[in-house]
Amino acid sequence: MKQNIKQIEKAIKTTFRNKDLLMRSLVHKSFDKIHNNEKLEFLGDRVIGLVIAKKLLSMYPGEKEGVIDKKFASLVNKKTCAKVSIYLNLKKYIKTGNSYKNVKSSDEKILSDTCEALVGAIYLDQGINYAEKFILNLWKIYIEKSNITLVDPKTQLQEHSLKKYKKLPNYIITKSSGPHHNPIFKALVDITNTKKYSGYGKSKKIAEQNAALNLLKDLKI
Repeated sequence: MKQNIKQIEKAIKTTFRNKDLLMRSLVHKSFDKIHNNEKLEFLGDRVIGLVIAKKLLSMYPGEKEGVIDKKFASLVNKKTCAKVSIYLNLKKYIKTGNSYKNVKSSDEKILSDTCEALVGAIYLDQGINYAEKFILNLWKIYIEKSNITLVDPKTQLQEHSLKKYKKLPNYIITKSSGPHHNPIFKALVDITNTKKYSGYGKSKKIAEQNAALNLLKDLKI
């Protein structure tokens, strides 16, 4: 166990005072329904949000709140947190139940939740100043890209539909398939004068984003 802790600390370049906090941050609820990382994940999500929001406000003092909010959303979402988790190779150390066996790079939610839990544990163990440095170091490449505002497909489709028809797109989640712990959702979307376009994803939001993307492609937007 001690050797494993040392390996983890080396991977994250952080030596914990309270080793139990570190180990708790890596326990998925499928492994232990009571003693798991959910509360640390809850805390870490807020710490990441605070640090990133503070950084963006200092970087873009003259920018509108709506634009900063879009940059913020792209930096604190599950996809970015999962990328950080993969970079730190956390999947090697996450404890999961038999329903998951080995965590893969495609298990975005588990990887993202673990990243947030680790940040929560670091905050409790090392304080906000250390946690801030830890976050900004790992999010550096994503923050540097934030000068390019990327509009997601749902937002882009919404703006097009409101501008042209004064109506919002219509989304419907038609079904989900696959095992309970790893479902695949199907979404349909249409706007005025279009047929329904489908999209699939591991969450309802991703399915809707993919459906919107397919509609936009057909409209050549």
